[in-house]
Amino acid sequence: VQLVESGGGLVQAGGSLRLSCAASGRTFNINAMGWYRQAPGKQRELVAAIISGGGSTNYADSVKGRFTISRDNAKNTMYLQMNSLKPEDTAVYYCNARASISKYNYWGQGTQVTVSS
Repeated sequence: VQLVESGGGLVQAGGSLRLSCAASGRTFNINAMGWYRQAPGKQRELVAAIISGGGSTNYADSVKGRFTISRDNAKNTMYLQMNSLKPEDTAVYYCNARASISKYNYWGQGTQVTVSS
């Protein structure tokens, strides 16, 4: 499975960005996808996740009400709509996909999001 993120960039506080993650390869193996982020000097953390089938989602407390995760199964693409961005959202955002049986984690190359105050 290959994952390619896009949509990062520089935005002012209060602005919005939409990240995309295009998946290719053996995507039928995937049962969950998510977005993680890593700020300088900090550990990578889960931002949001979405489960195949029912499409249930969960979010980090810090982004609830501001970020929305979704996926378009026909396009094998996952999105993260980020609204009301804050400087503390600045990080490299990574797309993640987890295989249903092996539980192997696939990662994208990351996309930088920078929020200026």
